[in-house]
Amino acid sequence: MNGHWVDVASSDGGSFQAYLSLPPTGIGPGIVLIQEIFGVNEHIRGVADQYALDGYVVLAPDVFWREAPRVELGYDDAAMVRGRALKGNLNFDSAVQDLVNSAAALRKLPQVVGKVASLGYCMGGLLSYLLAASGSVDAGICYYGAGIEARLDQEACITCPMLFHFAEQDQLIPVSAVKTVSRTFASHADAWVQTYPGVGHGFNCWARAAYNQPAAALARGRTLEFLSIYL
Repeated sequence: MNGHWVDVASSDGGSFQAYLSLPPTGIGPGIVLIQEIFGVNEHIRGVADQYALDGYVVLAPDVFWREAPRVELGYDDAAMVRGRALKGNLNFDSAVQDLVNSAAALRKLPQVVGKVASLGYCMGGLLSYLLAASGSVDAGICYYGAGIEARLDQEACITCPMLFHFAEQDQLIPVSAVKTVSRTFASHADAWVQTYPGVGHGFNCWARAAYNQPAAALARGRTLEFLSIYL
């Protein structure tokens, strides 16, 4: 794959890095891919390459660059503790601004033809939602975004199509939260809320014990359908 790290300018005068993966044709619509708490690790880079093979120009920004640049975590207990600590120290307003800058940088790339979407997992799912609320992307996709139900005051700011993937047995997102998100977005004609029975949080990540291949494949198919319609 044609994947490499690039620099993105931040609003405070510095810069941070992001993993850029290009499609075989060299051009395509854009995706801002937003990490979990484990950094832009091997799995996230693999997801970026996966969507690049589907014809998208994918940029995965390093969300934790201020505290732990280019941190890469696995999925054991120690990594979970470290990742949660990094998330706990994250300034979400600054992170969203970094993502706004990432989306703007992506649009300026000569390889990007057409629209730009955001796609995030867990913490990244919440950030994808907040990025959509900023008006910086043309569509937003959120995989098991914990905390979206606490930020539904942002729903009125969202005018782009949205796709929400939720796990029925998610230990971090109660069924009541999923129902609240679904009710809130019921009036949005271009909002899809999908729930996957019998699976838990992180079902899309092939490097985690929670991985569920049928659910991951179904969610990916729906994501590609959504992108094909709205991008």
